[in-house]
Amino acid sequence: MFENLSKRLSSVFEKLKSRGALTESDVIDAMREIRIALLEADVALPAVKHFIDSVRQVAVGQEVLQSITPGQMIVKIVYDHLIQLLGAEALPLNLAATPPVVILMVGLQGSGKTTSSGKLAKFIQTKLNKKLLLASLDVYRPAAQKQLEVIGSQLSIDTLPIVDGEKPLAITKRALDAAKRQGMDVLILDTAGRLHIDDALMAEVKSVQELAKPTETFLVADAMTGQDAVTMADAFHKAVDLTGIILTRLDGDARGGAALSIRHITGCPIKFMGVGEKLDQLEVFDPKRIADRILDRGDIVALVEKAAENIDQAEAEKMAKKMEKGQFDLNDLAKYLEQMIKMGGMSGLLGMLPGIGKIKDKINEAGIDDGILRRQIGIIRSMTPKERRNAQILNGSRKKRIARGSGVEVQEVNKLLKQYEQMATVMKRMKKMGGGKGMLRGGLSGLFGR
Repeated sequence: MFENLSKRLSSVFEKLKSRGALTESDVIDAMREIRIALLEADVALPAVKHFIDSVRQVAVGQEVLQSITPGQMIVKIVYDHLIQLLGAEALPLNLAATPPVVILMVGLQGSGKTTSSGKLAKFIQTKLNKKLLLASLDVYRPAAQKQLEVIGSQLSIDTLPIVDGEKPLAITKRALDAAKRQGMDVLILDTAGRLHIDDALMAEVKSVQELAKPTETFLVADAMTGQDAVTMADAFHKAVDLTGIILTRLDGDARGGAALSIRHITGCPIKFMGVGEKLDQLEVFDPKRIADRILDRGDIVALVEKAAENIDQAEAEKMAKKMEKGQFDLNDLAKYLEQMIKMGGMSGLLGMLPGIGKIKDKINEAGIDDGILRRQIGIIRSMTPKERRNAQILNGSRKKRIARGSGVEVQEVNKLLKQYEQMATVMKRMKKMGGGKGMLRGGLSGLFGR
């Protein structure tokens, strides 16, 4: 996410911070480089111009140039203005209405609208504990209604039964009646998309909006389409009363032009972002946390949230107790690796750590990815229960058997065992240093929100 832009900005800031004093000319040169970086990231020209003008006004001030750390101050100024460009603050989902609260999903075909409807339903179900009904108004795309029905089934969320030949407005009326009758808290209406914006699409969306009176009308836009997404968002916002935008495939967007342009061009906030294909990979769009990622500050809040959502508390407590006693075996290492995959794997976790952008190329060269985690789990699973409990018995012949069973070379088995020994040594040291409850348990408890 935003990799290209992060690299360019980091390079600019390193130059500024390496100089003890800055002249106005230095700042202007830096602004020129930042401007090029934003344009290369496919940020809309009006948004770039507004951003650069705003930053330059503050950055060339006497207070900045004569400060002890002018380079650091300019980084802070850019950071603050990035947050403003992205929307200033995270806006909560608005469910302040008499149930059933209606949420209308609009957008073009291929933007991920139906999948996003499912993701949003899961978010509301798990985070807000609401009862939902999903209804598809897409009578044009083959199997579109069936797709939403399958998603609802996967999530154990009710979907409106499909009636062949029924028109979108009739479906809307039936969905409203069903949601009221069944005591639903929220009704999500997934409208039909088109291959391009046309009058018929807008007229249909407006008719549904007038009938359903939604509290939220979300445009689903594909971040990977860059300025096309911004143009489409602007057209929709002018024709329909949008309350927010859901940006999909943001995890695969190395440039970030759509995310950095949409709010400025349309005035409409980005409320959610899709960060993967799975139905639980929808996150609240928080401008401060996005700015942190762009400037390679990491996103520790997201990391802790993922830990809280994916890690079993009882299992974590049990593992913490074992670690306190120095009883960390290969079964525990396998569980630890499995939890890492659940939390988004190596790429997902590394992307949330501060400063990772500076060493990302080295990580890629080293081949550190989710495949390593899965291979390591495979190696452990190829061991006998006795071997997992006591790694000391793993001699040469046992290692060869384990390598054959897991489809790897013996060197990989040795590498895993070395990693395990290093972790076990750290656990023993922490036990000695921690006293009572131990440092490790305190750290784990903090991570898991205890």
